[in-house]
Amino acid sequence: MIRLDSVTKRYPGTIAVDGLNLEAPSGQITVLVGPSGCGKTTSLRMINRMIEPTSGKIFIDDRDTAKGSAAKLRRGIGYVIQHAGLFPHRTIVDNIATVPVLVGKSRREARARAMELMVQVGLDPTFAERYPAQLSGGQQQRVGVARALAADPPVMLMDEPFSAVDPVVRDQLQDEFLRLQAELGKTIVFVTHDIDEAIKLGDQVAVLRVGGVLAQLATPAELLSRPADAFVAGFVGRDRGYRALGFTQAGQLPLRDEPAIGLGAELSRAAGLSQDGWVLVVDNDAQPLGWLATGGIQSFDGQVTPELLNLGGTLATESGTLRSALDAALSSPSGRGVVVHPDGRFAGTVSASQVLARIEERAAVERAQTMAANE
Repeated sequence: MIRLDSVTKRYPGTIAVDGLNLEAPSGQITVLVGPSGCGKTTSLRMINRMIEPTSGKIFIDDRDTAKGSAAKLRRGIGYVIQHAGLFPHRTIVDNIATVPVLVGKSRREARARAMELMVQVGLDPTFAERYPAQLSGGQQQRVGVARALAADPPVMLMDEPFSAVDPVVRDQLQDEFLRLQAELGKTIVFVTHDIDEAIKLGDQVAVLRVGGVLAQLATPAELLSRPADAFVAGFVGRDRGYRALGFTQAGQLPLRDEPAIGLGAELSRAAGLSQDGWVLVVDNDAQPLGWLATGGIQSFDGQVTPELLNLGGTLATESGTLRSALDAALSSPSGRGVVVHPDGRFAGTVSASQVLARIEERAAVERAQTMAANE
């Protein structure tokens, strides 16, 4: 556990962080989020003493970080920054092996550990002897995460590690990061300016005001449903009600038994199965590939090919959230959201009106619970 007790950082003429009290529980991700100038990065860097607090104390597992060597403290904390911060003159494997060598591992042991971590973070082992400039931005960030994990630190600090890559790669890195955390269970403090990233990654989210004042510390679901004040509500955003659906399980949805066909099927057969001018196309494993608009086909001679498919529409899982179910319905070109089993096989379809009815049911239950609690 990381604990900040009344931590303040003053600079001439300004206060960057003001009396911050914060606990980051062991094995969880605590995200610091807020506008520019709110002291997010300053707070993070005070944990590993890259910045020394003006007052207050910081503890890691009840050990005062101010006592002992700052260098030794840092070797026991993984640190990932924007743009990865790799050594340009070292190969990828040697970049990752840096900290294990510093803490006394042999070069052979450190490089072996680095090769294991490359696989763990999703990097091709053939990149081992390349240099950072030969990798993409997303690949470099994976190297940065691997390097931070190399000495198996119990604590990791991450300062906007995914902000310098494009949105698609960023989403992939976030998913990979959550997968790794599920396996490793590190105590992580993560800084971002993106509230969507904070909500996706954080077990708890700390919203800071300008001047380094804590406005609210809460789980993502609580932050979205019960912002502490107007500042938090404004920062979280106007669509917080929709995003809060991402924390509400859909439960057993009333799925429609939608007919589906495979690639290579005769177009005439597809037209006969279509409902409202659309028919779902699946692969040999019954996994959805896309929708076929039969109403736009000029001739029904021929077969269903990938080029004819409309790829719009997301997929929702049976065990997923109300947000994913609603998004699947709203984004589907047919107006019917595609729901799949956990293994990806097609389960059925659901309409937006059916999902909205489920949302209203859940909201009515929550209102009744709130009223009962207030009585």
